[in-house]
Amino acid sequence: MTVLTWTAALSLAAWLWLLLGQGFFWRTDVRLPPGGGPDEGPEDGDWPEVAVVVPARDEAEVLPLSLPTLLAQDYPGRARIVLVDDGSTDGTDEVARKLAEAAPRGLPLTVRSPGEPAPGWTGKLWAVRHGMRVARAEGRAADGAEPGFLLLTDADIAHEPDSLRRLVSAARVSRLDLVSQMARLRVVSGWERLIVPAFVYFFAQLYPFRWINSATGRTAAAAGGCVLLRTETAVRAGLPDSIRDAVIDDVTLGRTVKRAGGRIWLGLAEGVASVRPYSGLRPLWRMVSRSAYAQLRNNPLLLLGTVAGLALVYLVPPVAACAGSPVGGAAWALMTLTYVPMLRHYGQPLWLAPLLPVTAALYLAMTVDSAVRHYRGRGAAWKGRTYP
Repeated sequence: MTVLTWTAALSLAAWLWLLLGQGFFWRTDVRLPPGGGPDEGPEDGDWPEVAVVVPARDEAEVLPLSLPTLLAQDYPGRARIVLVDDGSTDGTDEVARKLAEAAPRGLPLTVRSPGEPAPGWTGKLWAVRHGMRVARAEGRAADGAEPGFLLLTDADIAHEPDSLRRLVSAARVSRLDLVSQMARLRVVSGWERLIVPAFVYFFAQLYPFRWINSATGRTAAAAGGCVLLRTETAVRAGLPDSIRDAVIDDVTLGRTVKRAGGRIWLGLAEGVASVRPYSGLRPLWRMVSRSAYAQLRNNPLLLLGTVAGLALVYLVPPVAACAGSPVGGAAWALMTLTYVPMLRHYGQPLWLAPLLPVTAALYLAMTVDSAVRHYRGRGAAWKGRTYP
């Protein structure tokens, strides 16, 4: 056997393991647990108060598409929204107030600004901290009790009218401390079709949802665009102060809650979608590269291992197959089959599945670029801020 055939055999073995031994990450049937259906709810009919916290920095463009969906939530209990303007320069706060005025029957909206982050804080978590404090204080002032749940949702996330009801119902019925949904990202342009479904696919491969949702498993993560969190759990875990410097805040949040003894759940979204457009390769590249090296703990050895692993698993099969190796062809076929469910979830043509190695090569380049930016002092840069 040639060196190429041996390498292809290693790749095929890796894909057999990924297919059967990595929590069935490729399946797309992990949806809201019992209690998350449109006609289900807490057995006692008691709907707890919820505070929706929306951190926003220069989001005036997307707020008209997302904030009205929060204002229009059909929730049986008390709920209110706290939008935290994180130093915006595009009039985000005024846009939010005008949208609330245009929806007089919607949920009450409070707009606040905490000023620049204190040393050691990322901007988003500083905004979340301020929003949580405002929400808890408003709850105590209104009826002497804090909200039972906090919904942390990004400014670009749109929710179906029953989204909040379903999230709270799932948390109550299944006794969960954190319920998070991976929002359906926008897939319209050619670059979005090539990169976005793979983003969710790779995330699920790193953090298999079934492992996350196991009460006995150690794997933990969340999707930052939509996180329902019990207030008492947040207090017990010291959130968000305990993760104030986290660049990948959603994964760190999930880990912190699980380590504190909380039960967490993560799955694909139903009725939760991102409205943020990615007009070309550059914004998509920035989305991945700004935190890819932080995911590797800024460790050069982990970077080398990741590059080698990506090359073995994703690049060797098509190269070996094109060189006439049936083993390489089998590995490529397995890779393609595991990607088909995610493409179907996003309503994309299945001919994109064999192109997954091309997308993986782009992600490899983004990861290397993330490391280069880190060592140049421009690593975790986002909307005018750079974090060490």
